[in-house]
Amino acid sequence: MAEKLAVHSIAYIVSSPWKRALQTAAPLARAASQHIHTDERLQERVLSTRHLENWMEVLERTYTDENFAEEGGESSRIATARGMEVLEECWSRPEQSVAVITHGNILSLLLRHYQRSFGYEEWRLLTNPDVYVLERQRGEQGPPSIRRIWTD
Repeated sequence: MAEKLAVHSIAYIVSSPWKRALQTAAPLARAASQHIHTDERLQERVLSTRHLENWMEVLERTYTDENFAEEGGESSRIATARGMEVLEECWSRPEQSVAVITHGNILSLLLRHYQRSFGYEEWRLLTNPDVYVLERQRGEQGPPSIRRIWTD
């Protein structure tokens, strides 16, 4: 992944503090000679605090009912809001190119914020890792252009 992103001249890296996200961020940070900043708002959403045999069905429901949350879980609306706080902060940073390292469900919710057609089926098609580039011109408001650059 570090090689693929080298062309983007990453100048700032923010990651979920969870181990697997940091393991993804580390080679990129080394290649870009950048520090990894962690932000708890990028950690994966907890679907429920109890074991769910039907967790995929529950997850699918969270894409159609953004206010739905299982016991001890976080709704899509709340999870999206915390992730979007991070993205909005990144948009206002002086660096031209920022890498945001997070987890599949949060990534899908952030993409869905800008592209409403991104839902459960698109989440199922995400790979691990997966890389999307969100671009907009400096000072521009509104949704960014979104393109997937990761290929297995």
